[in-house]
Amino acid sequence: MPHAIQIADRLQRIKPSPSSMAGQRARALRAQGRDIISLTTGEPDFPTPPHIIEAAYRAMLAGQTRYTDVGGTPALREAVAGKFRRENGLDCSPGETIVSTGAKQVVFSALLCTVQSGDEVIVPTPYWVSYPDIVLLAEGRPVFVNCPAARGFKLQPEDLEQAITPRTKWLVLNSPNNPSGAAYTTQELVALAQVLKRHPHVWVMTDDIYEHLIYDGQVFATMAQAAPFMRDRTLTINGTSKAYAMTGWRIGYAAAPQALIKAMVKLQSQSTSNPSSVGQAAALAALTGPQEFIGVHCQLFERRRNLVADGLDAIDGIACPRPNGAFYTFASCEGLFGRRTPQGKAITSSEEFTEYLLPSQNVATLHGGAYGMPSHFRISFATTKECLAESIRRIAVAVASLDA
Repeated sequence: MPHAIQIADRLQRIKPSPSSMAGQRARALRAQGRDIISLTTGEPDFPTPPHIIEAAYRAMLAGQTRYTDVGGTPALREAVAGKFRRENGLDCSPGETIVSTGAKQVVFSALLCTVQSGDEVIVPTPYWVSYPDIVLLAEGRPVFVNCPAARGFKLQPEDLEQAITPRTKWLVLNSPNNPSGAAYTTQELVALAQVLKRHPHVWVMTDDIYEHLIYDGQVFATMAQAAPFMRDRTLTINGTSKAYAMTGWRIGYAAAPQALIKAMVKLQSQSTSNPSSVGQAAALAALTGPQEFIGVHCQLFERRRNLVADGLDAIDGIACPRPNGAFYTFASCEGLFGRRTPQGKAITSSEEFTEYLLPSQNVATLHGGAYGMPSHFRISFATTKECLAESIRRIAVAVASLDA
């Protein structure tokens, strides 16, 4: 009998992505014939714009199906640098950029390249599910800082100051945030930067993937733009997935000082090598082509946000603030804790609430514990208004069925 393969200990530090697993479960139930409304998926429901698909098709016909430079084609890295100059006021050269297989790979590579055993990474809570696990995989220690709804789910300067130690390597900022939709203003970023000015050993990783999905007239801001003195220790991350409806194309990119970029390219050369050549051709068309559709999509998302936030907030026991950006609501269901399902099970966490919603009303959502805040649950409103209205109706029925 052959021996079972021994799985490395490092894998025990991490868990599967909760959002990916929830989406997979919803798809499996739907395949069984269940009338599932899945509000778990973090991707636009719009198709990739035709001019981007056509650019990929032309690239394939032209033979652009071979290896490219590891860090991205020269044309795309130039376009990335141009995007940062044009939209964010960041003066960077193509050599200070990298293109990767999604923004998640950028995060992964940066942390693997810089975090050593025992280094600390400050992760404001609520957080995107992958940040802590990638830190743990890099043998670092995530330091969680609670950012409650009462403070707009945003990191406060005094809390940042208290979290920094001599072992702190990074602060991770995601704005607009997944799952809360919180978006930092220029003034708020400057206040955080003033704290960081006193701690020059701390770098900032800004995940700006939802940059173009921001509501109520708020103007997007990113750290290196708001506080130029932070530019030399900031990694600015973005990608084509959300704004351009290109989640499956897997193209992310970033800008940072060249020494960090070179290290990340080195790691990428021994992991995935270059991103998809065809995906890069599509991303080039996305960044350099028409942009008007982004505003149209943003307006649709804003109307959906209003529908979901208002609908949830009207349900007794649920409190749902309107998010500043992205396409998620992050509502508190703490007002339901202690109530019992028709089967007699007490609801004591958002995980138990979301587990009740799925079999009772065929609505799949994500519990807030996956994001470090077990009193809340996340809904993606990246689907039709009809689907969202029906999901709110079903959630209301589920809540009304709970015993006091």
